[in-house]
Amino acid sequence: MTVTKAYSSAVGAGEFVSEIFGDEAEELRRRGGDGGEYGATTGRPRRVGWYDVVASRYGCRMQGATDVALTVVDALGYLDEIKVCTEYEIDGGRTDEFPTTPDLKKAKPVWTTLPGWKCDIRGIRSYEDLPENCRKYVEFIERQIGFPVTMVSNGPGREDIIYRHSDMVEEA
Repeated sequence: MTVTKAYSSAVGAGEFVSEIFGDEAEELRRRGGDGGEYGATTGRPRRVGWYDVVASRYGCRMQGATDVALTVVDALGYLDEIKVCTEYEIDGGRTDEFPTTPDLKKAKPVWTTLPGWKCDIRGIRSYEDLPENCRKYVEFIERQIGFPVTMVSNGPGREDIIYRHSDMVEEA
């Protein structure tokens, strides 16, 4: 099992292809995680960005994932649209494979935009009861990373985990 957030975050320096800035980042940072995306000890704001399929797929492969838990999905409920980084553009070409560091430094995100669900999903206990666009977001990520999403969290508590059976078939 690999755990990944429904958006991306990072602490410290380094390449972060899907990073967002300004008011857009501050709003996601404020709504994210349990109490926001701020350092537990330092209180410093974490770097945030939209979900990065390329990096997440690579991470799942490197960790030997069999399935994925997608967390803090509830944090995205305020958005009209949600961007997902599905490829990187490097030197005018596109790739969906995680590059070496020199190429990663040059990578620009290629976005797919999905409709948001515009509601609070906390308290929902069944996957089928989630808004259709929320389910479509989870299933889009699942198809893109190539690993079944078998757990979805919609809040900070243990009781906020939705277990789902995925019928995802791996693509050849």
